[in-house]
Amino acid sequence: MNRRVVITGAGIVSPLGISLDANWEAIRTGRSGVGPITRFDASDFSTRIGAEVKEFDPLQYLERADARRLDRFCQYAVAAARMAVQDGGLQITDANADRIGVVIGSGIGGMQTWETQHAILMTKGWRRVSPFTIPMMIGDMASGMVSILLQAKGPNTAVVTACATGTNAIGDAAEIVRRGAAEVMIAGGTEAPMTPLGLAGFCQMRAVSERNDDPEHASRPFDAQRDGFVMGEGSGIVLVEDLDHARARGATVYGEIIGYGMSGDAYHITAPAPCGVGAARAMRAALHDAGIQPEQVDYINAHGTSTPLNDALETQGVKTVFGEHAHRLAISSSKSQIGHTLGAAGAIESIYCLLALQHQMAPPTINYEYPDPACDLDYVPNQARPMPITIAMNNSFGFGGHNAVLLLKRYDGAAGG
Repeated sequence: MNRRVVITGAGIVSPLGISLDANWEAIRTGRSGVGPITRFDASDFSTRIGAEVKEFDPLQYLERADARRLDRFCQYAVAAARMAVQDGGLQITDANADRIGVVIGSGIGGMQTWETQHAILMTKGWRRVSPFTIPMMIGDMASGMVSILLQAKGPNTAVVTACATGTNAIGDAAEIVRRGAAEVMIAGGTEAPMTPLGLAGFCQMRAVSERNDDPEHASRPFDAQRDGFVMGEGSGIVLVEDLDHARARGATVYGEIIGYGMSGDAYHITAPAPCGVGAARAMRAALHDAGIQPEQVDYINAHGTSTPLNDALETQGVKTVFGEHAHRLAISSSKSQIGHTLGAAGAIESIYCLLALQHQMAPPTINYEYPDPACDLDYVPNQARPMPITIAMNNSFGFGGHNAVLLLKRYDGAAGG
């Protein structure tokens, strides 16, 4: 349990691009990935905007037969996993395959498959339903297919904790490596909810922004005029690795995972607990796991969904945990640029934290125009900020009261990290 755990590779498919460089350039310059929905006809919906992945070709990462048999959420995960393995210079061989595992989660799973095959059932009968329907839609298949295609034969599991999924997957992977059950875990989250049913469900909840005439400014976390989140999609995958193993193979280290905290709100199926107390417990648990004081954290990538309740309660939770230091923290929400990618959010945003550590720059919260008295901290408004960042926190909170927090530390190569 004393093993140090680092991240040595990353891959990303997001509304801002399909590479680390494209994503960081967009984050750095404050570009929005939100626009009108093109995946289907949304003209009759109250919300007609989303953060779609653009120019994704599954055949760059999959054989044609495999691509046909995988839902889009799996395709995204395979692409991001291949990128992460290549980025980390990891060679998976017969000699090491059983020490390399996979933990990838999805909050919803194969939604496109559910809808397509249900329509076939209703119009053409059960005999026309694809025999691949069940494996295409179940949420663990992203982890399963990455394991199969990359021949990673170590621990293989999946996480489903709604919008905390990606963060839980990386944290769980770190625990697996810490206890010595694997040397490397391919970990993260993936989601492809951009379907009529997915949008309809969130519209009926009144959870999504209706700023249809101005999509690039629709996602505005912590801003007084926020009116809901913008649905997004994509995948973020990282290599979670034992530090000694990484050093032995000469891997480049993005950062060290020093803390992981979880909690349950035990309150409501969708609303956060009052005063952000559940989120605060998870943040405190991560600090305790890392053995650090709140004052040592420099930057928080907030859950920051752009909903009126979430942003105010997360702010309260941060102030509860950090006290006066809360006002000295740089806090931003990447959802202002990529929308809410649900089960992929925590993983994509962890990668943004790693890039922030690498570039010593806090990502911005774009579209921050009107201060909200209930959200009175420093949200790095509208422009990325060069600043010293040694420790970054990533917050993710999900429906069902799931709270997950990661602490990531800059790695300098010294024995003490």
